[in-house]
Amino acid sequence: IALLWKPPIIVTSLIVAVSLFLLVINYSEKPYFLLQPVFGQSFSRNWMFSRPPHKAFKPHRGYLSVPNQEPLKLHCEVCSIVSSSGQMLGREAGAEIDQSSCIWRMNNAPTRGFERDVGRRTDLRVVSHTSVPLLIQKPQHFFGQGNETVYVVWGPLRNMRQDGKGIVYNMLRQAVENYPHARIYVTTEDRMNYCDTVFKKETGKDRIQSGSYLSTGWFTLILAMDMCKEIRVYGMINDTYCKSEGYRKVPYHYYEAGSRDECAEYLLHESAPYGGHRFITEKAVFAKWAKTHPIRREKLNLFVRGKKGLLSFHFSTGMLLTDSVFE
Repeated sequence: IALLWKPPIIVTSLIVAVSLFLLVINYSEKPYFLLQPVFGQSFSRNWMFSRPPHKAFKPHRGYLSVPNQEPLKLHCEVCSIVSSSGQMLGREAGAEIDQSSCIWRMNNAPTRGFERDVGRRTDLRVVSHTSVPLLIQKPQHFFGQGNETVYVVWGPLRNMRQDGKGIVYNMLRQAVENYPHARIYVTTEDRMNYCDTVFKKETGKDRIQSGSYLSTGWFTLILAMDMCKEIRVYGMINDTYCKSEGYRKVPYHYYEAGSRDECAEYLLHESAPYGGHRFITEKAVFAKWAKTHPIRREKLNLFVRGKKGLLSFHFSTGMLLTDSVFE
C-alpha cells in the first residue's frame, strides 16, 4: 500500500516546489534577465517569469503627467543610460544594453540602423524642450499605439507653463490628445530649480549668472538617481578627454555622420559667454562625486556604491568611468 502512495506524494512535492519557485520569481527584487544564464538565450521576454520594466514605486512629484498632473511612478532595477555621443559607434554594446531591465535614451536618438551599437529597446526618454518639435515631426513613431516609452520633458517655465502660453507644453498636450496612450511627463518648476541648485553647489557658479544651460545628460542622471537601483552609463567621455593627445574624433551625435566633432562642440559650448551647455564642467562634477566614495575596478569599468545603489560608466580609456550617488 505504501508503494502505491509514493507517486502521488512525488507529484504533490513537485507541484509545491514549482509553486514556490514561481512565487520567488514573481516577488523577487531581482530583474528577470538574471535567469538567462540558467535558461539560455531562448528565455523569452514574454515568458511567465518576466517582469514589466516599469515597476510601480513611490511617486515622484517632480515629474507630472500631461495633462492629468499625476506624479511619475517608476522604478528600475538596472538602468542603462545610452549616450547620444558618437563614442557609441563601433562599440557593439547593443546586446549588453538590451539585457537591462530599463533602457534610457535622450531626446530623439534613434535605434533603427544602430542596434548593434546602441540596442533596440527604449523604456524612457529624457527630452529637452528644444527637441520636442523633433518628436512631434514623427508622432506615430514616438507616441503611436504599442509604444510604451515613458517621456520625461524638461524646460524653462516660459515654454512649459500650462496657462495656454507655454508653446512646448501645448505641443505635448496636443500629442496626448492625438495619442491617448502616450506616457508624457514634464519636469516641474521646483524640480528645475533643484537641478540648478545642484549645479551651483557643485561648481560654485550660479547657472543663470554664468550664462550656462544644463544638458539633457544632467537632468537624466539626476532623475536616474531617484528611479534606478543600479545605473550603467554608456558612451560618456571624461572632462580631460578632449585635451588628451590622439583622442578619438567622433560626431557629436552617433546618428549624425559627418557632423561636427564632439570635442569641438564641447569646447565651443564650454567657452561660450552665454547660452552654452557646460558639458566639460558637468563631467568634472561627475568625477568629483566619485572621489568621495570607495571605487572598485572590474576590467574596463569602475563601480561606485552609494546609499541608493550602484552607478558605472562603460567603455575604456578616456571614457568617464567613475561617478557616485549624491544626496
